[in-house]
Amino acid sequence: MAQFIDRRLNGKNKSAVNRQRFLRRYKEQIKESVADAVNRRSITNTESGEDVSIPNRDIKEPVFHQGKGGERERVHPGNDQFIRGDKIERPKGGQGGGGSGEGDASADGEGEDDFVFQISKDEYLDLLFEDLELPNLEKNQVNKITEWKTHRAGYNTAGVPSNIAIVRSLQQSLARRTAMTAGKRRMMNELEEELERIKHSEPAQLLEEKRLKAEIDELRKKIQGVPFIDTFDLRFKNYERRPIPSSQAVMFCLMDVSGSMDQATKDIAKRFYVLLYLFLTRKYENVEVVFIRHHTQAKEVDEHEFFYSQETGGTIVSSALKLMQEIIEKRYPVNEWNIYAAQASDGDNWADDSPRCKELLSENILMSCRYYAYIEITRRSHQTLWHEYEKLQESFGNFAIKNIRGVDDIYPVFRELFHKETA
Repeated sequence: MAQFIDRRLNGKNKSAVNRQRFLRRYKEQIKESVADAVNRRSITNTESGEDVSIPNRDIKEPVFHQGKGGERERVHPGNDQFIRGDKIERPKGGQGGGGSGEGDASADGEGEDDFVFQISKDEYLDLLFEDLELPNLEKNQVNKITEWKTHRAGYNTAGVPSNIAIVRSLQQSLARRTAMTAGKRRMMNELEEELERIKHSEPAQLLEEKRLKAEIDELRKKIQGVPFIDTFDLRFKNYERRPIPSSQAVMFCLMDVSGSMDQATKDIAKRFYVLLYLFLTRKYENVEVVFIRHHTQAKEVDEHEFFYSQETGGTIVSSALKLMQEIIEKRYPVNEWNIYAAQASDGDNWADDSPRCKELLSENILMSCRYYAYIEITRRSHQTLWHEYEKLQESFGNFAIKNIRGVDDIYPVFRELFHKETA
């Protein structure tokens, strides 16, 4: 019985290199599909990858073919209608026959399904949050928040083919071949010297000459039998992720849960905060998140209560801002922390409370924050809170105000708020 041993270093992940090349090549189409998937997902569905669909027309490869016109002779194998020399009428429509079936499925659509494949959770999140960052992040204290960067870290004996270190592998091959053949070459040189000496001696030495030639041939075969390169010679470039000391940061999430926020509006707000939470935990380590829910009163809650509590009531937005200010003063000194905030509301507020919100932000909170984002979720005309906040946007560069009208606006608005600024 024959036994086969698979010694390939790439093993079950042998298509990983081709997969990464495919993701790079069709990055724009994949990012569009990922952006569309955000709107379809449940707010609790964060632990899985995504089925990505790419239009078939975008993955077709260019090919060389005969141009229109001219005289050509061609034999079509397997036909029972034509022989060499017969003239074939040009197909009507001018595009030729055959094809991939596009247009056959319906009168107004393509005949082929889109190309669909699965991306992992990590690939999904990397594409989702590419080119995003916390604005105005500064280094106040070292070794609090950790960012990661990939560095070269020598060589390894295992890896993927794309990381092969060719020069180092050839050096290992040369060293191995030298070590394995050095003794045999030395012995062969001695035997060749002895043979040369015998050739000039008496004919009685013919038997000895024949024996020496046989030994030399045997040694030469052994030397030639040493493989030029073996799997033991392969060396792969090794990479490791090293922490980069950065600055510590805290994100305040302020969500309006008053009676004016219907279930659809609350669901949009939660989707936005899920994106924000995933972004922070994916891109940064040890970023603290403070969750505040408010109606007429504000309360600091944990992650589960923030997303799932059913508590509701009237609307006094300033209660959340006051609580945020108190927490900053007690736990997050401005000279040690990068402070961020994201507030979501439908804009409904007591008329006399909106100026109070503007005052709290302009005189206290915005002086402490690196960045403050207000998201108003409504389709109707804006009310006093929006108009008061518009005045802040004119005076403070670290304040952003955006309107979300429906689920389709969540991800585009999120990217606008946290897009990485390039030099």
